[in-house]
Amino acid sequence: MRCGKIICVGQNYRAHIKEMSSDEPIDPVLFLKPSTALIGDGRTIIIPPDIGTVHHEIELALIIGRSGRNISADKGLQYVRSVAVFNDVTARDMQAVARKAGLPWSLCKGMDTFAPISDPMPLREVGDLHSLDLELKVNGELRQKGNTAQMIFTPEELISYISRFMTLERGDIIATGTPSGVGPIKHGDEVYASIPGVGSLTNKVRNG
Repeated sequence: MRCGKIICVGQNYRAHIKEMSSDEPIDPVLFLKPSTALIGDGRTIIIPPDIGTVHHEIELALIIGRSGRNISADKGLQYVRSVAVFNDVTARDMQAVARKAGLPWSLCKGMDTFAPISDPMPLREVGDLHSLDLELKVNGELRQKGNTAQMIFTPEELISYISRFMTLERGDIIATGTPSGVGPIKHGDEVYASIPGVGSLTNKVRNG
């Protein structure tokens, strides 16, 4: 599975900001994952040795259908072809060190297999993007439960903001942020993420 770029949004749910002891952003917080991090439903999340704690983060992903730049928010969804369930897997200990030093998050977010994504669902077949439930379980235990209504920046606002600075191209993925409840995953775990009306995603975890 490949795409041009994966644009991820950090700190887009207030409860998650609180659990991470962060400040609410004025503008969207963006970072990138490489396309090599992508895996599909049923594939395995592989944790490299000696990287410390790794966390799950369920998100709604927008998949761009046509190129655009300087897109107005009222036209943002016209550029979305489909949506999917996304898991922004994060090497949390590495991220904590990077945040403390003011360094980028590229490595802790961008390792191979750290971007599981479900099969895309055409946007026309999905209900209101502003009122979708998100749920993630590890070994059947509920870890994350939220709703896209809790986003600080809506999908349209994210598309507009991102496209001010970088051209969005067909196939690009925008991961829109995670609700609260992020937590560790480890060797042997099974991670199930779902957004009713969008899809679901199941991935086993093993040490690499």
